[in-house]
Amino acid sequence: MSPLDQKILQHFPGLVVRKDLTKGLKQNAVVPTYVLEYLLGQHCATDDNEVIKAGLESVQKILAKHYVHRNQAQLVKSTIKEKGRHKVIDKLTVELNDKGGFYEAEFTNLGLKKVPVSDDFVRRYPKLLVGGIWCITDVTYEVAEDPKASPWQIDTLKPIQVASVDYDQFLTARAQFTTEEWMDVLMQSMGFNPEMFGRRAKMLTLIRLIPYCERNYNLLELGPKGTGKSHIYAEFSPHGMLISGSEVTAPKLFVSNSSGKIGLVGYWDCVCFDEFAGKDKKVDKALVDIMKNYMANRTFSRGIEQLTAEASMVFMGNTKKSVAYMLKHSHFFEPLPDKYIDSAFLDRIHAYNPGWEVAPIRHDLFTNGYGFVVDFIAEVLKHLRTEDFTGAYKQHFEVASEVSTRDQTGFEKTFSGLMKILFPDGKCTPVETEELLAFSMESRRRVREHILRIDDTFKRHDFIYRPLSGGAPVTVLTPEEIQYPTFAGQRTQQAVNGEPGPEVHEDIPPAAEPSPATPTTAVADEPQPGHVVIPENTKGWSYRRLFAKHLTGARSITICDPYVRMFFQARNLMEFLQMVHDLVPEGDEVTVHLRTQSDPDSCVKQAENLDQIADSFAGSRIAFTWEDDPSPNFHARNITTDTGWKITIDRGMDIFQRYETGPFSLAQAMQEARLTRGAEITYFKV
Repeated sequence: MSPLDQKILQHFPGLVVRKDLTKGLKQNAVVPTYVLEYLLGQHCATDDNEVIKAGLESVQKILAKHYVHRNQAQLVKSTIKEKGRHKVIDKLTVELNDKGGFYEAEFTNLGLKKVPVSDDFVRRYPKLLVGGIWCITDVTYEVAEDPKASPWQIDTLKPIQVASVDYDQFLTARAQFTTEEWMDVLMQSMGFNPEMFGRRAKMLTLIRLIPYCERNYNLLELGPKGTGKSHIYAEFSPHGMLISGSEVTAPKLFVSNSSGKIGLVGYWDCVCFDEFAGKDKKVDKALVDIMKNYMANRTFSRGIEQLTAEASMVFMGNTKKSVAYMLKHSHFFEPLPDKYIDSAFLDRIHAYNPGWEVAPIRHDLFTNGYGFVVDFIAEVLKHLRTEDFTGAYKQHFEVASEVSTRDQTGFEKTFSGLMKILFPDGKCTPVETEELLAFSMESRRRVREHILRIDDTFKRHDFIYRPLSGGAPVTVLTPEEIQYPTFAGQRTQQAVNGEPGPEVHEDIPPAAEPSPATPTTAVADEPQPGHVVIPENTKGWSYRRLFAKHLTGARSITICDPYVRMFFQARNLMEFLQMVHDLVPEGDEVTVHLRTQSDPDSCVKQAENLDQIADSFAGSRIAFTWEDDPSPNFHARNITTDTGWKITIDRGMDIFQRYETGPFSLAQAMQEARLTRGAEITYFKV
């Protein structure tokens, strides 16, 4: 176990589970994650392998014996009849029989309908009435004298959920973890391996939890397929409902005027619309109007009566166009159905999460470590809905620009949600507060900037905050504005070029070409001293973009990097040398020498890899050599040329996150398609 796993078990005994156990069971049982982890938490919440093994067998037996598969429904019914009683795990939905004045349950997999259910169960678990709940239920069978009566009866009913949460104890345990450790705990609880995510990537993932802990929070996330956008809303909490965006109706979502039955927003903390994007989706304009009112005021009407609800709205959909294309030709709302591309509706979105920055789901992204039983953290997040941290940043910062009320509400609700998730006790440093505030303002700015592209009646303004302790005001820009200033607009171009105005939150690379689309022009320019900041989780970067101008014309290049040891680091070196090879005119030759260090655990393989690289370039335009430098103070990473340039790189050439490989992987074939790790590069003449 990792030190973090040991710490989780120490401070949250009985409330954690090894996440790979859930994944293993999930392959054989079509039940939500919180159902499996409820059972695993009762039998496998330990680090004792023997106990885990025995507990896993118990859970498998329980599922095998009591979970109802649709194709075995008749067999289970026969078992209940023969035994008179049998415990089943199934999803129950309850409806009121208007004429009889009693409630009737329907078993999703078992197929039983109109089974009488006690009023007491319905009062205790009202979500039975909307969407249904997974339960462990004792079902009995007895032929009744009245032929119209159901022979099936529900004797006991227990929702699969944590019985209670000691919130004060939770806060005490949370205080034992650093911020970085706590982010990793939450990532593991969501099923992800935190080592595979940078800090920004973790923030982009954790923002998906805000709808569970913030009332009436409206989140939009559009991105490529396969990034796990809807995973959190389908599996993470019994308080969330995932529905298809094209299947929802006004009565189902809000209220049926004919029956008076309250819809999903009245019973669930979070309603997620999956597959929300798509021009071919049929959309009811009346539903859009009702949603606009609800998202702004938390109210909807039943006739002349106004009703309120607290459910957050999440909209998830796929994009097919690149970020640069949407910036140049349209806007980030372009994939949505036309009736939802309504500035009044979009202005109610509190945050736009850039799904294109999220890596596609791969096997190595999942964790084998310990995380919370998801139902426990779901109950904690539900409790946090009663807290309010919207103004917590005001003791350190003030908003220095004239933002609209909706903009301020948007980023303050995002800030409040992130505070609840990461700092539920409200205690964080000014630096941590600034990180959350800047991220929250960026998430809302993305909404505002692209509303301006479809409705010029909205007022333009910047998102600026100022430290109360002194210092220059900071303008928050989105990463895509910084990366593609030409496409983002002249106003952004002026801000990032340092013209009169407040300080910019991010740096635009002065030594790189304006965009990946124009590398030839950029290489032709004279190289200049400068500093480049590569934002984390962005695309469009390559070795050619970063180094070509400063390496063109060199006949001798020296690379100093003590960490060219692992296979992926050798692969990075190979791609760098390929780029240099392309810069060398036919008939010329460039010598490239690498100074690195070996690792006792990998030195043999390291030498093999580097020797293979040297052999592969033999007879080409590159003469590659390398040496193992044992100097104890060898830490700096840089590139020097015989033309007088020195390029310092804080990460060396390791600027890309891991990506999916294979013969049809665009990321493998083209560096610009890879997500970056945060890095800084400085160019200067020696």
